[in-house]
Amino acid sequence: MCDRFLFSLFVLFAATSALAADSKENPTYDDPLAATADPDFAIQGEYVGDVDAGLGAIKAGARVVALGKGKFHTVLYLGGLPGDGWNKEIYEGDGELKNGVAVFEQPQGSGRIENGTLTMMSSEGDVVGKMSRTERKSPTLGQRPPEGAVVLFDGKDTDQFESSRMTADGLLIPAATSKRKFGSCTLHAEFRTPFMPEARGQARGNSGCYLQGRYEVQILDSFGLAGKDNECGGIYSVKDPATNMCFPPLVWQTYDIDYTAAEYDASGKKLKSARMTVRHNGVVVHDNVELPHATTAAPVAEGGEKGPLYLQDHGNPVRFRNIWLVEK
Repeated sequence: MCDRFLFSLFVLFAATSALAADSKENPTYDDPLAATADPDFAIQGEYVGDVDAGLGAIKAGARVVALGKGKFHTVLYLGGLPGDGWNKEIYEGDGELKNGVAVFEQPQGSGRIENGTLTMMSSEGDVVGKMSRTERKSPTLGQRPPEGAVVLFDGKDTDQFESSRMTADGLLIPAATSKRKFGSCTLHAEFRTPFMPEARGQARGNSGCYLQGRYEVQILDSFGLAGKDNECGGIYSVKDPATNMCFPPLVWQTYDIDYTAAEYDASGKKLKSARMTVRHNGVVVHDNVELPHATTAAPVAEGGEKGPLYLQDHGNPVRFRNIWLVEK
């Protein structure tokens, strides 16, 4: 009964095709203050609370994705948000902005987002749940480099990268290729995707973090999506993340990557493939995954020599800060 109720309440959706579509218009915000000019920005995000479908209160989380022009896609996660209790059940729906309120309606139930609260109601008009907008922070956000770490970017200059630029407020602009080359290492990097509500797919906040210039952990505004190898946290063309830990656009995120370089003999024959463990916003999304080949669009071919850290420019204003690594 509970599942059927929640399904009827949230499955309003014809948005799978909308999420995959392209748009000729593409407003882009790379700063949270500027993004407040778009009323959808204050509504998109993560929500947490309880729902009661007649069988008692159930913890739940929701992701509300802005699609532009007052349109939204909503994903409800039973048990809590991904990385915080989600039991793998989801229900999806759509809504639109009406007089400053995001409204989700269908015969079996409805929802409203107003003043940072998502209120869910039955078809009889009874309130069955309230969820508050929240902004999670990665537990490793702002983590300082340990003694002996190689600091690649601390907001002061771009001296550790080839021909790179930074913003006036000290953020690194990709593309960026480190001057130093590395083998096995542990990397910490912080990034922020832009708010591009009318963009879709690979055109929405796209970048990438390449270990040794060979193996890419994808960066993308894939907030609210399924979590594929070409989405945020995925090892591009190799493996999907275990869960989609992508935060909303313009929220700072972290990658903490434990990387073991491939091994080659004197003739250049590969003896062991590279491997990596990836923590996205503090949650393990890849655990010691083998990297059988260089990922798509890697600027450096596989080989036994060391390689640079490469941060990809894909035409979107993704920004980076606090980048350091510890060599093994």
